[in-house]
Amino acid sequence: MRSTHAYFITALLLVVFCSVIATDGSESYAGPTQAVDAAFFGMHIHRAAAGTAWPPVTFAGWRLWDADVSWPQLEPERGKWDFNLLDRYVRIAAEQHVDILLTLGPTPAWASARPEEPSNYGKGNAAEPKLLADWEEYVRVVATRYKDVIHNYEVWNEPNVKGMFTGSSQTMLELSRAAYRILKSVDPIITVVSPSATADDGAPWLNQFVALDGCRYADVIGYHFYVTPKPPEAMLALIRKVRTSLRKHECQNKPLWNTESGWASPKQFPSEEEAAGYLIRTYILNWLMGIQRCYWYAWDNHNWSTLDLTSPAKNQMTKAGAAYGTMRDWLLGANLRSCVREPSGVWTCSFDRSGSASWIVWSDQRTQSFALPAGWQIRSLISWTGEVSTAGNSVTVGPAPVLLLRH
Repeated sequence: MRSTHAYFITALLLVVFCSVIATDGSESYAGPTQAVDAAFFGMHIHRAAAGTAWPPVTFAGWRLWDADVSWPQLEPERGKWDFNLLDRYVRIAAEQHVDILLTLGPTPAWASARPEEPSNYGKGNAAEPKLLADWEEYVRVVATRYKDVIHNYEVWNEPNVKGMFTGSSQTMLELSRAAYRILKSVDPIITVVSPSATADDGAPWLNQFVALDGCRYADVIGYHFYVTPKPPEAMLALIRKVRTSLRKHECQNKPLWNTESGWASPKQFPSEEEAAGYLIRTYILNWLMGIQRCYWYAWDNHNWSTLDLTSPAKNQMTKAGAAYGTMRDWLLGANLRSCVREPSGVWTCSFDRSGSASWIVWSDQRTQSFALPAGWQIRSLISWTGEVSTAGNSVTVGPAPVLLLRH
């Protein structure tokens, strides 16, 4: 399923997202037509070769960002390459059977059009390359070295953020065009992900980029659906906004990937239950909206992310980290039929798992009691911690979803 043709087929299997608001104020959402596949589950790990133990939870995709293998680290001086760390990551990925997504850029100072300009990283990194030929050589060398090893490339990280990119949309289009041409010439089955804008401010940038025909130079549209400090349900409006731009510019048939998502300061989680709930709800709602891959940020970012999944003190998995595994077990292979949000804030999402109906429920408001409909015939409950209990006539629902089973 790595060819462009296969990704288009997958995209066309998804129903057009729709929602209905009933007279009682409830909101109904239709789910996609396909079952949740393994490729949906992605992760960021920053220090896999320098102290972070490999996660005990299973995921399919590993996005290498903030992992010290960007262009400035790979080519610190013109023509002088250092692939030691990226080679180690590639070996780890092969051992763990995960697929790498490598983000191209930013620009090293020696190649920068504005080498003294500040950025979120080093000086000059947010500017475009002074010479397009330097960018082309970088893309060609990396793609050639990792042919048949790295199958997914993302053109740039968060180009709508001034600390990440200070060039124009037209300039980014030129970089994307060049990268697409070179990557496909090296290996036609490489999947090229567009530059991934971020948060609500990124929607106008993406609209302008696809208006310039940026869709032509990507197999997949990438986006970072950050809504921090708002809850995961705020992603629904942002995803709709992005899809509106894609439809407007006839780019709606390209798969949409959430290549970075999580929560950061000033969001503070008052409990591990809420932290785990945000994680699980993110993946449920992304799949509901037709997002085909979702890369969590991050397993081991202790400086910025407020929901990293491993403890900085002991390098041990947190309860939220364990919830990632629980969430994957719930979703993998399941068909998400529909979700309904009641005016009370209770969500009920209907699944078909191996021919048997099940439901995942939570509350995006207060913790409250939810009466189990008799027709559901629920016999057991599984909490976000994986604890199994016998069902009664009702269940207490809060920020962390609960899985309801008939058997």
